Amino acid sequence: MKQLQRQSGTRRDEDIPISQTSLYSPKALKHPKSLSRSISYLLKEQRLLFILVGILIGSTFFILQPSLYHLSSGTHNHLIARSNSFAGNRESITYYDHNGVMETNSVENKNNYKYHNGGRVPVGIGRKRKRIVVTGGAGFVGSHLVDKLIARGDDVIVIDNFFTGRKENVVHLFGNPRFELIRHDVVEPILLEVDQIYHLACPASPVHYKYNPVKNIKTNVMGTLNMLGLAKRIGARFLLTSTSEVYGDPLEHPQKETYWGHVNPIGVRSCYDEGKRTAETLTMDYHRGAGIEVRIARIFNTYGPRMCLDDGRVVSNFVSQVIRKQPMTVYGDGKQTRSFQYVSDLVDGLVALMENEHVGPFNLGNPGEFTMLELAEVCPT
Repeated sequence: MKQLQRQSGTRRDEDIPISQTSLYSPKALKHPKSLSRSISYLLKEQRLLFILVGILIGSTFFILQPSLYHLSSGTHNHLIARSNSFAGNRESITYYDHNGVMETNSVENKNNYKYHNGGRVPVGIGRKRKRIVVTGGAGFVGSHLVDKLIARGDDVIVIDNFFTGRKENVVHLFGNPRFELIRHDVVEPILLEVDQIYHLACPASPVHYKYNPVKNIKTNVMGTLNMLGLAKRIGARFLLTSTSEVYGDPLEHPQKETYWGHVNPIGVRSCYDEGKRTAETLTMDYHRGAGIEVRIARIFNTYGPRMCLDDGRVVSNFVSQVIRKQPMTVYGDGKQTRSFQYVSDLVDGLVALMENEHVGPFNLGNPGEFTMLELAEVCPT
């Protein structure tokens, strides 16, 4: 016990006089000669000279930069005028002078380029390229629509099950990097990422829709539902191609969009007429209920290249009978009237409707009407 007491009696550190301990500071005191050491470091190996040269080079660059910019702008404009004189095709070239003023000259240019201070830029860069799906795009009207969209620089996806559409209508686009063809029935859902949807898929001639009326109804109802659902999911603008047949056997001539029609819901043509009326109803309900951007076009009689020769429509009937050297068939007294529009005019109308802000429905057709006898007289014999 005495030994333990003797050990516990050992002096602790705090008992040691301050004078006997060395003071500790985490920051060492500055050496009084540190400034002279820094100066001698800069003077050694010509370090100060290199610092001054760097400052001089940087200052020179910032002083001369505005002059170099104006010089390069003026030189670039002269180079543009000279280089364009050697090109092959006439093109309107836009460029800017050194004051930022835009000038446009009609010059020879084989590369289809616009010029500005930043260099050479492709002409198509001014407009955002759109990704568009066209259902029924291998059909008569659809293929002409696809041609127009491709020609203006858009990426186009064609969906067609080839019930009435034909590959021959779009074969000239095979190999085009902006064209894609998908064999698909719109009755089944499909997932795509597009900006616009042109919904044309549906047999439009009596011969075709009477062949399978139930299938026609499914195309109009389920196909339209699937395409509207796609438009809702991806936020695409949707255009429905309806028909003048929604007016049924009209009592009003010509028909206005406000006319509700005189229809037969149980006739042999009702699969098409009522199917399109239902498609319009679905389109408007998606517009009002889900906020989808929609357009509705009611198409009247259309003719032009790529029509099916035996589709049962009056123009193709007359043309096929003339080709086969058969007498032209006119039903009744031939005084019933129809309006006819060329397919390129219809396509222009569809694109204009899609690109504008009016929902519709809009009648797309020729305001002038002709009797069947007058049409028969126009056809060459």
